[in-house]
Amino acid sequence: MMLRIKRVPTVVSNYQKDEVEEAGAGALGCGRNCMRDCCLPGAKLPLYAFQKSDKVESSDKKDPPFAFLESLLLGEWEDRVERGLFRYDVTACSTKVIPGDYGFIAQLNEGRHLKKRPTEFRVDKVLQPFDGSKFNFTKVGQEEILFQFEASKDGEVKFYPNAPVDVESSPSVVAINVSPIEYGHVLLIPRILECLPQRIDHESLLLALYMASEAGNPYFRLGYNSLGAFATINHLHFQAYYLAVPFPIEKAPTRKITDFNGGVVISEILKYPVRGLVFEGGYSLEDLSNAVSDSCICLQDNNIPYNVLISDSGTRVFLLPQCYAEKQALGEVSPELLDTQVNPAVWEISGHMVLKRKQDYEGASEDNAWRLLAEVSLSEARFQEVVALIFEAISCVVTENVSVPDEDEQDVEDVDALNSGSHQPAIVSGKQECLVQH
Repeated sequence: MMLRIKRVPTVVSNYQKDEVEEAGAGALGCGRNCMRDCCLPGAKLPLYAFQKSDKVESSDKKDPPFAFLESLLLGEWEDRVERGLFRYDVTACSTKVIPGDYGFIAQLNEGRHLKKRPTEFRVDKVLQPFDGSKFNFTKVGQEEILFQFEASKDGEVKFYPNAPVDVESSPSVVAINVSPIEYGHVLLIPRILECLPQRIDHESLLLALYMASEAGNPYFRLGYNSLGAFATINHLHFQAYYLAVPFPIEKAPTRKITDFNGGVVISEILKYPVRGLVFEGGYSLEDLSNAVSDSCICLQDNNIPYNVLISDSGTRVFLLPQCYAEKQALGEVSPELLDTQVNPAVWEISGHMVLKRKQDYEGASEDNAWRLLAEVSLSEARFQEVVALIFEAISCVVTENVSVPDEDEQDVEDVDALNSGSHQPAIVSGKQECLVQH
């Protein structure tokens, strides 16, 4: 099955675009019209003010006030294509769905690894201080910024085509990814002027969930890579793009582990090459965000690299600790896999395989994708240690339930050998009560 990229018409008027261009014309400072103090005085950028919602709504129930994703984000992205701001034409890259049960997606992108910015920091430390001398997003030109993304002050969704940049409040912005892997590939950069290092906090993850919720489309997903899990820039950011096929990880069965505070359900991914947790539900986006961000903070503080996929319009979040870079450093990855030059970050782990060699693309198979991703995953024993660490950090009391699993659950256990004795519930002290079901 070959995928075809559909270009989406925009309702963003030429008048709005001209206003932004005129605002940037004649900019002084360093001459690059960047996002630093030298060029920001008097700067104006579009502003999308989103409505904060108290409820978590699935994408099939959400009715956005207008086609935010298609009309604004893709419209502005297409405008940057016309301006020649990207390093290559991603629409020329071949893409196909690989035959098999999961439908892994393969893309041939031969130039991306040659044209991407090189990694400028250590890969063995998840937390590293921000270094302003290295590339960061304040150095990009304002023309790469599509719009500011902030909560509405009056609770109503609004769009301002020419809003002043409030330096004091450090706006969050949506910018193009100049080395895209899909049409509409953008970056969400929380509080850009604060120059935060690549580490998740409560506020930034909640912002990412709001963006997914605001898009209201299950095929618009956000991803996050920690340092050590193939983030290439140590400046806090999420990635996002639209791809109208299910990701393989979204198809994987799960088994509920706990009921957490605020209506959040935490489950374990089954029958998938990368072990991970799924967080979903919650009485509000903040409930879901708190559970996930606390877990991410735990991994960061314990120097465990990880990736995050925000799916289903922000109602489902995958947390995926990984160890591929560590295995690389220890010489434990086979030369065959190293030769592919694939760095398995959030999109690859989710099942969108960005391949750099034509031979790998032509020979792409579900077995090959599975073999690569299996090297990313923690072992079963190590994964359970990490899960116990997370539950302890989020103050979760875990109690074993000895109820007999139903037939489907038992079948999954037989296939994955999860009843081998390594899957033991952790019991820690805390304020919140969680129920582990076996």
